[in-house]
Amino acid sequence: MLPLFVYVDAQILGGNTVYNFLEQPNSSQLSALGGINVSTISNDVSMGFYNPALLRSSMNLQFNASFNSFLAGINNSSITSAWHLEKSNTTIAAGVNYIDYGSLAQTDAAGNILGSFRPNDYVVQLSASHNYLDRFWYGMTLKYASSNYGLYKSSGLAVDVGVAYYDSSSQLQLSVLIKNLGTQLKTYDGSMVKEGLPFDIEAGITKRLLNAPLQFSLTAHHLQAFNIYYNDSAFNASEGNDNSGLKSLTINKMLSHLVLSTQFFIGDKLELMGGYNFLRRHDLNAYNLTSGLNGFTLGAGILLKKVHIRYATGFYEQNMFHQFSISLNWNGLPL
Repeated sequence: MLPLFVYVDAQILGGNTVYNFLEQPNSSQLSALGGINVSTISNDVSMGFYNPALLRSSMNLQFNASFNSFLAGINNSSITSAWHLEKSNTTIAAGVNYIDYGSLAQTDAAGNILGSFRPNDYVVQLSASHNYLDRFWYGMTLKYASSNYGLYKSSGLAVDVGVAYYDSSSQLQLSVLIKNLGTQLKTYDGSMVKEGLPFDIEAGITKRLLNAPLQFSLTAHHLQAFNIYYNDSAFNASEGNDNSGLKSLTINKMLSHLVLSTQFFIGDKLELMGGYNFLRRHDLNAYNLTSGLNGFTLGAGILLKKVHIRYATGFYEQNMFHQFSISLNWNGLPL
């Protein structure tokens, strides 16, 4: 796949945006696949939380809950559920993703402790998906994002728009997603100067082999810009870090957009997942803190008749996260 890069003047890359928690994977399957995937072939309603074009009528009354014990006492919880409307042939979904950063000391400018506070972020979403002809689906998500850091609070609205093409005979799915088009409703400092949201254009392809229990995905993200490396020159100089030569290589700039993932199905009850995120590996390998496992994610799923349980983990230097998800049907029917 050759990514097409377009320039979007009104949006900003991560590192200079607010609500970057909107990029946090909401479920175990997504986390295990590298944290970004818009095209995986799966009957998992949590994937519709990330890309509304992946919502299907088969997800009617499906419910997914996910819990992530992240780094440094940070916890992430998410729920998603979907309903299919027969008359309009539309699948709708609602979901919440909540991040709790734990209890932190509140101090004044001199470092005197004044008390404590619990910063948190959350997003509430409403999504809808509709199919066109036999192989196309299009969907849209409306998001309300809220961010609370003690005295500093902010809220905003955003929209995601996705299109997917799925050929069941060849087990091929392609999708394009435009994420986080929106604005702040309330700024952190109460001023009228609004900050940009983490806008992203993503595209992906997933192919499930017809004669082997394997599925592969290739996802490209931040297609609106070519060089997506975050570069704070002042901080780099203070840390004695100079990887400008690495960042200037065209091949590295291209690879930084890619996420590779695979799924291995052992019968119809067990699946193994793996992913590799090039940009995450680069970011975590900064400042001589390299680890050979940075950027890799792994996961497994137990797919019982009425309950699907999935687990994901990933490597952040010497630390790992642990995320669990459970899916079931509200009416008790098989998934």
